Amino acid sequence: MLHRYSLNNPKIELKSDLSAHNPLYIYLCPNRDYLLYTDSINELLEHKEVTKPLAVREESISFLLQSGIVPLPYTIYQDIFSVGIGDIATVRTINSKITIDFSHNFPFKDSYRDESMDIDENKIIELLATATTSKLNCSNPTYLFHSAGKDSNMIALALAEAGVQKEITCLTHKSKGEQDESEISKNIATKLGFKHQKLYLPKKLQSKELNSIENYFENAPFPSVDNVTLAYPIYATQVNFDMSNIIDGSGNDVYMGHIPTQVEFTKQRLFSKLHHFRVFTDYLDSSNKLRNITLTRAEWAGINGFSFGDAKKIFKPTTNNYEYWREMSKQRDKWNYLEVRADIWGSFVESDRVIRKSRNLASIYHANLILPWCNQEVATYFSKLPSKVLYNKKELKNKLILRKILKDKIGLDSDKLGKMAFSFDFFSILMMMRSEVVREIIECKLWNREEIEYKVLSLIKYSNRYSKNRVLLQRLYLISAWYNKSRYIKK
Repeated sequence: MLHRYSLNNPKIELKSDLSAHNPLYIYLCPNRDYLLYTDSINELLEHKEVTKPLAVREESISFLLQSGIVPLPYTIYQDIFSVGIGDIATVRTINSKITIDFSHNFPFKDSYRDESMDIDENKIIELLATATTSKLNCSNPTYLFHSAGKDSNMIALALAEAGVQKEITCLTHKSKGEQDESEISKNIATKLGFKHQKLYLPKKLQSKELNSIENYFENAPFPSVDNVTLAYPIYATQVNFDMSNIIDGSGNDVYMGHIPTQVEFTKQRLFSKLHHFRVFTDYLDSSNKLRNITLTRAEWAGINGFSFGDAKKIFKPTTNNYEYWREMSKQRDKWNYLEVRADIWGSFVESDRVIRKSRNLASIYHANLILPWCNQEVATYFSKLPSKVLYNKKELKNKLILRKILKDKIGLDSDKLGKMAFSFDFFSILMMMRSEVVREIIECKLWNREEIEYKVLSLIKYSNRYSKNRVLLQRLYLISAWYNKSRYIKK
């Protein structure tokens, strides 16, 4: 439901639910005499009082280029804000203008946990089942994005024990090589009584895939530069998502213990004090690995992209994001790195890059997105559990209780299986439509025409030598195609 705040109304504070299953979206009209807010971005964008086309916020483009996200509460639009995990928007009238003051208080610190609390495995399963089934529209088809991982399998187990699995189809991407999870997923799904469907990467893009990609960029509320973004419009040619229920297992890293690799943990400890040398590394080529040793502590938690020097060449209004991340790190200077990582990743990166893919998919196809791990009751329960049942700091091992439940209940040994990162060959998709990709980027009005053509061709030329060039090429394409095609924005 959409709400309105008018001039001289009493002060209000706006928050999302605890783990931001439904972030709040705020529109502050350009002359600052009324404000609208809702937890539905479609409702906000389609509302008659939201002046369209919307203006793009130049600083947000800078963040997408250099950091891969737009940190909340800001969005890609000048006049639209988003209130997520730990955010508070204080709205009041000052001097006949509506103002918004934002603050952020991370709600999942270890000091808030009850270290004497007893674990109840059955309660965990019941909470996940209720978090999902209570939001299902049973008259429409239901799909669960499923893998060999712990998060989606806990949801699958909970739904199976609730007896609703026969009405749900598990969807799994068919990857190449050893990282393929589709057979493991199929075996688990079949064992639990679900239907199962593999999703394929086409060997050649046909008109249906190209049309779906164009439809995605035209109707996606926000740009997403996640490496798996292009998979979703391709999935939409294999599955009819219209008005469906979409279940996604993202969203629990923020309170479950977002554990780094040993390499990352060591590097952030050794190098994060060297960020003062950014005055030099900011002007290195984006693929230069020396840039990594001058990352701030906050940036080690998944923040990456073009160097400031490269971003400035291709996007003239670029601002340097270093000062922002330095301040974020300073505010968390006394925190342990696991809490820094949980806050930066969970509150900012996961919300704007990881979950954004599913939110966009649901918005485009008017689907019902269900994020069981973001459910208020689920997040509250896990936020109080003793840290020792969730992760081991010495061994850098996470989600201990989920590993135990899955091994006991369905024989899934996550320790033996190891970490299987989702593998989507986005670069092959880019190369299948290389001419279209190059055209979209070069003709995009955001970029400096004198520099962008050289940068694109350079990224392609050296894509085999520097894998990061592939990521950066895709980032330019995802931003450009969204900007060129979006029906919401002022070009």
